[in-house]
Amino acid sequence: MQGSIARVCMVVAAAILNHPLLFPRENTTVQEQDEEMMARMREHEERLEMEQTKLEKELAQLESQREETSTEEGYSWYFWSAVSLVIFFTIEMCRVDLADTEVRPVEDEDVFPESGSITPRTMVLDKDVLGNFCDKCTYTSAHNNWRVREFVEGFADDLLESLRSVCDRTDMEVGDFVGIGSMFESWRVCKPLMCDLLVPFSPPDPHSFQFHLWCCPSSDVPPDMQGCGKIKVTKENEEGCICGSANLGEDMLCLLHSRDDAVNVDCSPDELLCSRNTSFLSKDQVMKWFQISVTKAWGRISHKYDFEVTFRNLDAAGALKIRFPSGKVIVMNIIPVVQFEDTDAYFVSHFPSDCESAPDPYWALSFAIYERNLFKYFTKCLPQHSCHLHCLQIVTFLHRKQTGLTGKSAFTNYHFKTALLHLLLLSKSPSSWGFENIEHRLRDILVFMQRSLQEKRLHHVLIGNSKVPKEVWVPEIIQRAEPINLLRPLVLQTELYAATVKHFQEMLRNASVLLQEYTPHLPNGGLHHS
Repeated sequence: MQGSIARVCMVVAAAILNHPLLFPRENTTVQEQDEEMMARMREHEERLEMEQTKLEKELAQLESQREETSTEEGYSWYFWSAVSLVIFFTIEMCRVDLADTEVRPVEDEDVFPESGSITPRTMVLDKDVLGNFCDKCTYTSAHNNWRVREFVEGFADDLLESLRSVCDRTDMEVGDFVGIGSMFESWRVCKPLMCDLLVPFSPPDPHSFQFHLWCCPSSDVPPDMQGCGKIKVTKENEEGCICGSANLGEDMLCLLHSRDDAVNVDCSPDELLCSRNTSFLSKDQVMKWFQISVTKAWGRISHKYDFEVTFRNLDAAGALKIRFPSGKVIVMNIIPVVQFEDTDAYFVSHFPSDCESAPDPYWALSFAIYERNLFKYFTKCLPQHSCHLHCLQIVTFLHRKQTGLTGKSAFTNYHFKTALLHLLLLSKSPSSWGFENIEHRLRDILVFMQRSLQEKRLHHVLIGNSKVPKEVWVPEIIQRAEPINLLRPLVLQTELYAATVKHFQEMLRNASVLLQEYTPHLPNGGLHHS
């Protein structure tokens, strides 16, 4: 018996140690490795057949001696036979799994193999031009951004105060705005200057919002709506208070609700901005309500200002353009949002950079406040004169200029911002982000975007990312959610993917010219250093 056990163990060990995937030859081509693997597998198959024949003979002998051996010993032999077969089957399955999961490192040539293609490693970047670009950006930000922000915040306060006076008692209640985006994160470059403001609103008493996220266990949100959720409008008195449904008489008063509050109990779904025949908040209804309210609010205060305010996009309720008599233009995006519980995440009706938004009743969840906090966290960790925001300024400038030349693609500024945040989270050496390394870090961002484009995969930086510092305070339900691919549309839309590849290639090719065009020159042809 001991000899048979040893023979079984030797067969299993030989099959494992001589498996062709364990010791592949490094200096052979893929075709040679495949032929050699098949030959060795045939040899192993013959050996296993021979050993299997021997084992069957021994098992037959053991069967004849079964009456002489104990029942326990007989069962042990069946056990060892089953174990050996399971091991052989597992090895064969692992052979397929290992072959499928083997991933080669992504090289520049793997991404765009066409002849004449340019890569981030081969593109021309002049350090003097980059330095001049950053000098001008820093100068412009220091002299203009603070004045623009001060004006926008003051005007937004005045406009929202007028909007609140316009709203009826049955309308939504409007809160204070929150500034987000490049202007409030100090990396805005392109003109006209743009400010994004989130304006939270809530339903009138006694109504409230209930949220159904895509990542909840009982969620019915479709897979293509990842990152979204539905907002249900409910009544508080449905949970137990009878003042809205019972006749209390003239001398009776509810201690939870005043007589004035009781008037608002029976709001129709249209008044609560819900989708037709549902109790879910409608983005289309919210956009119409908000646009009409902003128009009325501006009409009440327009006499106090000497500039013109117009709607840039009728599909975006608060997309405003402010034009001064001097010709200067400031763009404001006042975006109606719903705060997710007591967090800094907001359900957004639309994003200014999106061409298409999710259909009703699905609202995208924005983590812009947490991303702004993440930038603040890195500011404390990185060198005093770090280059991370300058790198983001450069790539978004190149993207915008290239979009003006070849049209829109799948890329937005948010994708490049996400790539930068991923690299900052992965970086183990904060000192490598010093300004003297701006050329290398800029290439890193472009390489990261190149690989993401090749793989058609760019995960959201906050959702399901364990590398996000605890100091950012991302909600636990978002930390535990599955990562979301921001480039998911490229998987199925081949034309959009081709256009984006072309856009990225042309952006790399034109980068040097576009940066030089932006950099001011002196009359004698030299570069102007601020």
